[in-house]
Amino acid sequence: MHIESVPFTTTDWSAVPETAHPGETGVAYWRTLEAGNIRVRMVRYSPGYKADHWCARGHVLLVLDGELTTELQDGSTHVLRQGMSYEVASDVAPHRSHTETGATLFIVD
Repeated sequence: MHIESVPFTTTDWSAVPETAHPGETGVAYWRTLEAGNIRVRMVRYSPGYKADHWCARGHVLLVLDGELTTELQDGSTHVLRQGMSYEVASDVAPHRSHTETGATLFIVD
């Protein structure tokens, strides 16, 4: 990832408006900051959330709370718990996530 045109910035995530994004089941709540060529998000998945699409975008994702299962289009699954992350480049491994218990994530893409 090459970050361009992003000045030094601090973010009070509680002041960033939250938007709702329904999944196949449950809801993802995003707080989003767009800066230069990156998008930074604090994402909260409701219990029972399941993504409604395969995502091919590259991400750096850190689980702050809860447990997340990420399925790759090749059929493999990866369980991430608090303090775990994944990193993937765009168009390398289409993925979708779900959670039974809910999860809070910090994502840069």
